[in-house]
Amino acid sequence: MQVTETLKDGLKREYEIIVTASELDAKVSEKLAEAQPEVEMKGFRKGKVPMALLRKQFGPKILGEAMQESVDGAMSDHFEATGDRPALQPQVTMIDGETWKEGQDVKVKLAYEALPEIPETDFSGVALERLVAKADDAAVDEALASLAETVQDFDDRKKGSKAKDGDQIVMDFVGKVDGEAFEGGSAEDYPLVLGSNSFIPGFEEQLVGVKAGEEKAVTVKFPEEYGAAHLAGKEAVFDCTVKAVKEPKAAVIDDELAKKFGAEDLAALKGQISERLEAEYAGAARAIVKRGLLDALDGLVSFNLPPSLVDAEANQIAHQLWHEENPDVHDHNHDKIEPTDEHKKLAERRVRLGLLLAETGRKAEIEVTDAEMTQAVMAQARQYPGQERQFFEFIQQNAQMQQQLRAPIFEDKVVDHILGQAKVTDKEVSKDDLQKAVEALDEDE
Repeated sequence: MQVTETLKDGLKREYEIIVTASELDAKVSEKLAEAQPEVEMKGFRKGKVPMALLRKQFGPKILGEAMQESVDGAMSDHFEATGDRPALQPQVTMIDGETWKEGQDVKVKLAYEALPEIPETDFSGVALERLVAKADDAAVDEALASLAETVQDFDDRKKGSKAKDGDQIVMDFVGKVDGEAFEGGSAEDYPLVLGSNSFIPGFEEQLVGVKAGEEKAVTVKFPEEYGAAHLAGKEAVFDCTVKAVKEPKAAVIDDELAKKFGAEDLAALKGQISERLEAEYAGAARAIVKRGLLDALDGLVSFNLPPSLVDAEANQIAHQLWHEENPDVHDHNHDKIEPTDEHKKLAERRVRLGLLLAETGRKAEIEVTDAEMTQAVMAQARQYPGQERQFFEFIQQNAQMQQQLRAPIFEDKVVDHILGQAKVTDKEVSKDDLQKAVEALDEDE
């Protein structure tokens, strides 16, 4: 077997692999000899079928397998000898494939882009500032008040009072299309909070100003994309009878309220809220320091980038941004989207940082544990209540999805590894200052 380099241009590599006819024939004979003891054929005892007959019967199939194994073996030996790691799946094409005949040497072209050599990087000179925000009493009280609103009660307004936005009305209603009541369009003693947008657009606004005991016909049009096809785009009239108009009553913030949320008392609930807020603040601060680290790393090292990786990333960025600007298009039936220079520049940054983090993690022998993967899968599975088992099975059978879950975990572990070597100083800030830093982060994306 011969492997000859035919192109070395930057990271581009091309080789010609020749598997001689004699090597192939020996491989075929070896595979037939391995299979012979188990072969049964009419007129022969098991394992006694002549080799010549085996070759005639199974030769073509075995020849294909032998060719594939020989080329795969040559590629594996090549990458082990050279140390090259392909950026993407190598392209393997058979030279003279259409005219090749059994008994001839097999010539194969191997083409790929090698991953670049990442220079040794000293992270000790990277200086970063980590924002630290504490959950003060004002922030806890604000969150507590917001929580109390979710369990607010309603009291009857004075007789004759008009309903306001935010009030709750209790009503009976019957919905009709073309004068005929439709299924699911009627209810009795239905409590509706005006302004909650829980009904068809335009419905709740028409009930502002109604009084208890009043009857009102509300005319609305179902959206064109409404879930029930027989109602989509149709005009409907709801005959409403208002039974009560109630104003919101702020929940009393006390131990009883705390118990509604599973806490022993108000002090315990405040403690839980404080922990949740500080966890949120820590998450926001981590996102900020991580961006700062990536910005620092982007200018720290320089190396050649595989054009194929950059092009693929630029196309993905352009495609994603186009769909964000055209949310009504959910498929790929659109004109080709050409990446701009800005897309390519962002792609180069992402590829550069991705390769640097991957190499840093490889050298540090950082791995994603089974327990970490299980935790990630469980977190994703919670988004599909009632279908968790199916989701687990889907992940187990889908290597690409496993990689999508593994990649961010690996990246975070590498980031933590680098932060452990960098100079990171804590700076205490207010919640508002932290929020401004997060907003600035979003604006830069």
